[in-house]
Amino acid sequence: MSLEKTNSTSVKEDTKQDIDTASTVEGVDFGGESKLPPPPTLTEEEERKLWRKVDLRLMPILSLMYLLSFLDRGNAKLQGLLTQLNLTGNQYNIALVSLVLKKLRPSRWLPGITLVWGIIMTLMGLVKTYPQLVGTRVCLGVAEAGLFPGVVYYLSIWYPRHQLQLRIGLFFGAASLAGAFSGLLAFGISFMSGTRGLLGWSWIFILEGCATVAVGFLAFFVLVDFPDTASFLTLEERAFIIHKKSEEYDNSSVGEEEHFEPRHFWAAVTDWQLYLHILVYMSVIAPLYGITLFLPTIIKNFGHTAAISQLLTVPPYIFATILLFTFAYYSDKIKMRSPFIGLALVMMMIGFSINISEASSGAKYFGTFFVVAGAYASFPGVVAWLGNNLAGQYKRGIGMAFHIGVGNFSGAIAANIYREQDSPRFIIGHGVELMFVGIGFIAVPTVVLLYTRINKQRDAAQKEALERGEKNKYTNQQLREMGDRAPDFRYTL
Repeated sequence: MSLEKTNSTSVKEDTKQDIDTASTVEGVDFGGESKLPPPPTLTEEEERKLWRKVDLRLMPILSLMYLLSFLDRGNAKLQGLLTQLNLTGNQYNIALVSLVLKKLRPSRWLPGITLVWGIIMTLMGLVKTYPQLVGTRVCLGVAEAGLFPGVVYYLSIWYPRHQLQLRIGLFFGAASLAGAFSGLLAFGISFMSGTRGLLGWSWIFILEGCATVAVGFLAFFVLVDFPDTASFLTLEERAFIIHKKSEEYDNSSVGEEEHFEPRHFWAAVTDWQLYLHILVYMSVIAPLYGITLFLPTIIKNFGHTAAISQLLTVPPYIFATILLFTFAYYSDKIKMRSPFIGLALVMMMIGFSINISEASSGAKYFGTFFVVAGAYASFPGVVAWLGNNLAGQYKRGIGMAFHIGVGNFSGAIAANIYREQDSPRFIIGHGVELMFVGIGFIAVPTVVLLYTRINKQRDAAQKEALERGEKNKYTNQQLREMGDRAPDFRYTL
């Protein structure tokens, strides 16, 4: 296996032959390929049409589900939730902390948890006391927590690694759109306050909960499981997608393993890159959760009414959505993640620095654009970056779940740092967020330097082997088992 351009064509042909041989001799079956016909050869336009077909089937329903999971966050607080339930200090914050990760059959699990959290959200509109709020919020968190890691892992099975961030961006972009829509919806629903004896916050939960139930029910009929069983694709289309994933993970003979073994778990949790990526994740998710949960409150402390504060949350999220898609498109195009994450960290540093200062309310509102856009635009890249560099679907699935699960503790911290007694400047809240951004400024360059060093070492080793005329000393099965530790695997920067 050579990296030299002059030998790339023959190497790829040899690799494919090795894979085909391994499938029959060694019993390797990536994604059910043995049940399908040989993959067809597609032109660039035909391939684009195929991915568009997959996108249209998967992305709208996934994005809508995630949008609804974000709609309820933050805005109900301004519509009487605090005063009616007598919530003080950190009680509201504690009710937001929920972390559970689960993974089952996508076409049943993802719609199922959507249906459950829709029902719970509807019931949240009827709570009367703080303990009831905490109980329902914990249940809601348990239901919601399985969605994001499940969908990211699901997308990583469908798409080649350098098409992944745009799809995560399309999916996660629903969250930034939710930030805009939730402000508009909360503003409109606030006029229902007093209807049937319920305040505006109750109607926010009830109406958005009912909408979530409807979408969850629809998802049962729309979502499919994996490429080899996708009935909306022809057998040839299924074979092409599976082959593309096997062949392009990525320009490497690594491929993917289909059979789970305990070693996949240990390979994930003992991998150095996982722990550095957790720090990168924390540096983004803490600002993201902090600004998502408390942007309406922060803006309200600029001196606006609750209704105007809801409306003023919309423009930052619209800007964030545009930047998110821009980052995702160009990141996939140049096949690099770190430059965009670094730029987003700079934006968040500027935004939080403005807000922690004694600047005018107008300047601070301007700063919120930098915070919201930086946090949301960088997040798909942070998740895709680790997903690109963990090879083997089981190692990747375990690693990404661990990455998100542990990293979300910074989101839990962010849910408790914006205290009412710190208004209007929220020095502690903004200061802690700047600390997390600082962690990112250390972790991101460290990951890039280590990846660059390892890639160069592998380049040099394979060049020497080629010059000596040595053939690959590993079987295809061994390369699959080695995953991202294989000599011809290159880390994405």
